[in-house]
Amino acid sequence: MDEKYDVIVMGTGLTECILSGLLSIEGKKILHLDRNDYYGGESASLNLTQLFRKFRDGETPSPDLGRDRDYNVDLIPKFMMANGELVKILTHTDVTRYLEFKQIAGSYVYRDGRIAKVPATEMEAVRSSLMGIFEKRRAKKFFEYVQNYRAEDPSTHQGMDIRSTPMEAIYKHFGLEAGTIDFIGHALALHPDDSYLNHPAQETFDRITLYMSSMARWGKSPYLYPLYGLGELPQGFARLSAIYGGTYMLDKKVDEIIYDNGKVVGVRSGEEIAECTQVICDPSYAPDKVRKVARVIRAICLLSGPIPNTDNADSFQLIIPQNQVKRKHDIYIAGVSAAHNICEKNHTLAIVSTIIETDNPQEEILPGLNLLGPIVDKFIHIADICEPIQDGKEDQVFVSKSYDSTSHFESVCDDVKDLYKRVTGNDLVLKQRQTQEEEQKEMAA
Repeated sequence: MDEKYDVIVMGTGLTECILSGLLSIEGKKILHLDRNDYYGGESASLNLTQLFRKFRDGETPSPDLGRDRDYNVDLIPKFMMANGELVKILTHTDVTRYLEFKQIAGSYVYRDGRIAKVPATEMEAVRSSLMGIFEKRRAKKFFEYVQNYRAEDPSTHQGMDIRSTPMEAIYKHFGLEAGTIDFIGHALALHPDDSYLNHPAQETFDRITLYMSSMARWGKSPYLYPLYGLGELPQGFARLSAIYGGTYMLDKKVDEIIYDNGKVVGVRSGEEIAECTQVICDPSYAPDKVRKVARVIRAICLLSGPIPNTDNADSFQLIIPQNQVKRKHDIYIAGVSAAHNICEKNHTLAIVSTIIETDNPQEEILPGLNLLGPIVDKFIHIADICEPIQDGKEDQVFVSKSYDSTSHFESVCDDVKDLYKRVTGNDLVLKQRQTQEEEQKEMAA
């Protein structure tokens, strides 16, 4: 470890591993450390033994749960939008060669006390119980407006400029009902709360367009998920970094970040010191450089089968919009099964999560837990959501944000792009990179 590196990365969460891979490709000498003995940090996927060690140290899993190796339980439940930024980063880096993906079977929303499927086809939209016949016509006109809106063509604007007109005014223009607004804002645009209503409509239009284009790509749902769990993602980027010369050390404690004249010059682990000019880390490695902005509760639930009222879907996304349960933040439920090599074939894994609003967080997720059917076992995890106090340019220590409660990776990718620009001074430009096979052919020629 006693060497000099361009960048030392601490924590093997997805954010840190993506940056490690991107910077390695660009020729930076990278040392990547993690205090855990597994990849992924807070975004890891754990087997049964690791899961029990983390949440119930000393207790062993019941034999009824099946074999240890059949489980890859995510700590942070998120899905990938098929047309989202993470897919673009995976394609840009060719990390897709290390991973296999499968589509999530369905997207659902909680409405008026029951679970309803988010329509994936025109026929499903016609039959959907989410809206009455007249409301469906109004909604159709709204979606046509979103689809046809062109900033450079005032004839598509209907007198509204989405760069300045609040989203609430757009809904009002089309006369949409409160339940429909809930559905669009939370199940399609995937806003975590209603603060977006007072913001310019542009962001919501972009989010709806992303959802629709992701849905159109594969049908059924807009979400993709890696076989063997989300922990495969940081491992894929770690492998990419290693190919380009990155050095990885797991189970390596970090005792001190060393500074000279206010700038980082190295990292100490025990008696060893590695020199560097920049550090990238998750909030747990630099607690003095972050502030807590919220707390999130996640309940990892092992079920004896599919959850009720989802047509026995082997995987699903279920959103409970805040207004449906008189809250300020949505409740998310992510469900996966043996179809994605996540758990033993007679079980389903469902993770319920939300932003904590009271002193009794476990009660806050009850509306989600009550939809799951019989729960075989449950693990509760409460975590702080932190963000850096400074941009890191002064001391060259760049801290990522914690993983939020959102159901997809778009906010993670925003943080990756923001960190990349702060670390390098350049925007992250995503393009199709040569595959490993293409590189080899070019070198052979």
